[in-house]
Amino acid sequence: MSSAKRYPFTSESVSMGHPDKVSDQISDAILDFCLKHDPASRVACETLVTTNLVVVAGEITTNAPLKANIDKIVRGVIKEIGYTDPEIRFADTTAEIVDKIHGQSQHIAQGVDKDGAGDQGMMFGFACDETPDLMPLPIAISHRLVNEHARLRREGILKWARPDAKSQVTVDYDDHGTPLRITAVVLSTQHDATVTEKKDGEDYFSDAARQEVLDKLIKPVLETDRPDLIKGKLVLMPPAGQPQPTVGPDDVKVYVNPTGCFEVGGPDGDCGLTGRKIIVDTYGGRGRHGGGAFSGKDPSKVDRSAAYMARHVAKNIVAAGLAKRCEVQLAYAIGIAEPMSVLVRTEGTGVIPDEKIAEIVKAEFKLTPKGIREHLDLRRPIYQQTASGGHFGRSEKDLTWEHTDHVDALKKAAGI
Repeated sequence: MSSAKRYPFTSESVSMGHPDKVSDQISDAILDFCLKHDPASRVACETLVTTNLVVVAGEITTNAPLKANIDKIVRGVIKEIGYTDPEIRFADTTAEIVDKIHGQSQHIAQGVDKDGAGDQGMMFGFACDETPDLMPLPIAISHRLVNEHARLRREGILKWARPDAKSQVTVDYDDHGTPLRITAVVLSTQHDATVTEKKDGEDYFSDAARQEVLDKLIKPVLETDRPDLIKGKLVLMPPAGQPQPTVGPDDVKVYVNPTGCFEVGGPDGDCGLTGRKIIVDTYGGRGRHGGGAFSGKDPSKVDRSAAYMARHVAKNIVAAGLAKRCEVQLAYAIGIAEPMSVLVRTEGTGVIPDEKIAEIVKAEFKLTPKGIREHLDLRRPIYQQTASGGHFGRSEKDLTWEHTDHVDALKKAAGI
């Protein structure tokens, strides 16, 4: 196939120790605490993290004993992630915790109390047949890389690794949207001083450690997940500014800490905020995004619950064989229960017209905020686990939006 009929698509993921993800996990841990003690809690929690500082703010109305437990919750999350060394200037024992939480506006509450949407906006869900979890391949592999990074770090296999990390994967597609080959992988990982070495007076992540990342992390993930898409060699590329090797047309370029050194990281290296990784949280840029973040929001907020339902609908459509790819849009007005619009697009892969699928969706799924919460059983403390590694394409049974429980009904309604 000529190169003119190919196109590359790239997605990234970030680890649980990335500053924005630290913020997301703290916000969702606070949400989980509230829901555990009071399932009717209204939570909109935002977190900022920086050098030895955590600020939690937002609007929370709950009967949970939250104020007495904020400090314990926050420090528990920091410890669980792995920030326990005060020398890196962000640790569970040394961070200052500032609490600026107050109650929810009564003007917002009066609409939600009547089972209306907690805000206006549009939410998108997406599914495709590129992976068993019906997720786009680049984001699926990117998540696998950072999740494996966390496992190897925690198990002491990468002894020098620290919690902050990022991944990126580029896949070539044909003009029908079929993955052809993996072309490039990037893995940047925070590390301690034991694997830093001097070259020409500058600090660099050692060649031995870079090779270790390739051999113990990147290569096993690619060869386990999609060996059929590795068409050539995995070529470890040097950091920027160093001589570059010859790369064959089918080789996979692998970049490990391409700036050269990554000792300073985490909240000390970059300020983190809740909700700044919305593309990582969803589909890696594949499909549209309505702009609303998820973490720290209880399921009365359609930013979260309707996005979960849109994924649930799209995944069931693809799982039922109604389409190879599917994007679902739901739109809401604050205080109003019924969606303003329901749109289904299958990018020409549907076995029946998209308009017909949309009519089936409206008949088969509960799309009011209350209906979504009840069908997906969302008033449970299940959210901290979603705040790293993406909210979709996961196998945990309590994440109900990933269930394909409507497949038979959709097939019957579509007459297939």
